[in-house]
Parts: sequence; structure tokens; C-alpha cells
Amino acid sequence: MDCKIIKYFLLLLFFSFKVSAVEFNGKFIQGHFIIGKTEPNSKIKIDKKQVKVSKDGYFAFGLGRDRKYDVVITIEKDGVKKKITKKVQKRKYNIQRIDDLDEKQVTPPEEVYERIKLENELIAEARAIETDLDFFKDKFIIPVDDAIITGVYGSQRILNGKPKWPHYGLDFAQKEGTPVKAMLDGIVTLAEPDLYYSGGTLIFDHGHGISTLYMHMHEIFVEKGQKINQGDIIGTVGSTGRATGPHLDVRLNWFATRLDPATVIN
Repeated sequence: MDCKIIKYFLLLLFFSFKVSAVEFNGKFIQGHFIIGKTEPNSKIKIDKKQVKVSKDGYFAFGLGRDRKYDVVITIEKDGVKKKITKKVQKRKYNIQRIDDLDEKQVTPPEEVYERIKLENELIAEARAIETDLDFFKDKFIIPVDDAIITGVYGSQRILNGKPKWPHYGLDFAQKEGTPVKAMLDGIVTLAEPDLYYSGGTLIFDHGHGISTLYMHMHEIFVEKGQKINQGDIIGTVGSTGRATGPHLDVRLNWFATRLDPATVIN
């Protein structure tokens, strides 16, 4: 009987060790993108959300701009569960003031509200896609050569003295017509030449709920459903939509959670 008990506890200890074998690539800081690596055939929950795990044990998630509570990662392997709790560090964000704008660039007229609603639904649908692709594991590249960063993630925007939504992207200022490269392999899930806010807009699926957006583009060279390789020229820099000048605004998402592109671009 004693031997059976010892064997049981040794077996439990073994599985506990196997379950705890998880690594994280990324920082537990507001706005950050994190890639996890665990044992193949494990199940992972981020807080209460079940996430996909690739055949080789990779999974992905992100932390929102204003997240104030810890992350609870639940790992399950062969019926044994283990929870890991990670504290999320807070960030300080810039305040970006832009004055002397046309009032339509600050507050859209009522007649476009329905258009904006429909376009937001299109974007939300593309961001909600969850596939088994695992392109997210690779390193991202800079999408525009020799550009100047003019806007960063998380900054509170004050337009003509009025506080607005924070900026959730990374802005690359370059002259109109400058080629834009795909930062990562992906599948085009949205290709729209003229959205009200973002103008020429592309969204790419990289798997497991990770997507990227490219906004204010002058030209778009790809179409929905197309497979794109990292470094492919997908369009050109523009100032379409509600833009104050030619630039590319890129964004990174984990489903509806907006993440900081600067945490992944090399």
C-alpha cells in the first residue's frame, strides 16, 4: 500500500513538472505581445480564455494598454492542471497634442456615423478570426524604410484641445508612394481602399488571433484571401482617411486587444 502511495505521488510530481514546463518570450507589461512555449498537446487558458496551442507547443496572447490586474495562465497536461500568475507592470504614456485641425478631423459629422459603424464591424470581424496558422512565431520586420516615427502606441491624443481615444498604433512618416512591406507572413483578411478613419486599410491574419493592420495607404497591391510573405510589397504610404499627412499607421492585435507594435518590430 505504501509503495502505491509513493508511486502515486511520484507520478503526480512528474506530471506537475511536465505541466510547469512553460517559457514566455515577451514582457508582462501593459501593451506587450507575448509568445508562450509549452509541452505539445497541452491546453492553455489565459485568464478564462482557452487559446490555441500549435503542434510544437506555441501559443500567443497580449496585454491591453490599460490592464490593471494580474495574468493567470492555466496549463493542463494529461489531466493535471497548474496555474501561473504573472503581475502586469504599468506604463506611462505620452500626451500628443495636435492643433489647428479641421473640425471634421476632430469630430465626424453625423451623416457618416452609420458608415463608421459598418466599417468598424468589418474590422472587428477580421480581428476576431482564429486560425491554426503559426506565422506569429517569427520576427517582424520594419514595414517602411528610412521612415521617421511620429506617433507611438498608447499616447493620449488631444485634438484642438479635446481629449480623444488613445493612439493604438505606430506611425511611420514617409513621402506618399513609398513602398510598404509586409512585416510578417500572413493571410489578407481585409483589403479596403477607402475607410472613413483609416483610408486604405489592410488586415493580415498571422494565426491564433494575432493580426496586424496597415492604415492610410495610398495604394493597395493585395486582395482578401491572398497569402503574403514577409517583405512582400503590399502597397504604398499615403494620407488617406483621417490623416494629417503621409504616413503608415501599423497596429498589432490579439483579437480585440490592441497591442504595441514597437514590442515586436526589429
